[in-house]
Parts: sequence; structure tokens; C-alpha cells
Amino acid sequence: LLTADWLLVQGRDAITKEFQFTDFAAAFGFMSRIAIAAEKVFALSWSNVYNRVQITLSTHDCSGLSIRDINLAKVID
Repeated sequence: LLTADWLLVQGRDAITKEFQFTDFAAAFGFMSRIAIAAEKVFALSWSNVYNRVQITLSTHDCSGLSIRDINLAKVID
């Protein structure tokens, strides 16, 4: 079901993955592209520190992981 490097979050029904880029501009560009695809996912959570972006996916509507999260993970990859 999950694509490479997505991990289940301990204690939550969610998945997470960390991405690393060459610099902040590349990380920010990635986040900008993902924001458009993620507009329909209500529980996208992410953080950015310089060249790293960590994304966690889950859906509040179903209190956990949904097929929308899995599909978005595939788009993100």
C-alpha cells in the first residue's frame, strides 16, 4: 500500500516521510507544488527546517489514515 520510505506514526493512524533537498529554495519549491495537490486533504501536517521537509498524513474525517492519504503520498513521491 505505502510507497517507499513512508512510515507509520507510532501511536497514531498516520504516515510520515522526511524529504531532503539541496537548499531552502528547493525545499520551498517542493512545498509549493505539494500544497496544490494537498488542497483536498484536510489533515496534511508538515514542517520545514532549511533543506528538510517532513510530511505527516492522516484524515480527521475518518479519525485516521484514509485512501486519500495513500493517494496523496503517491502524488508526493
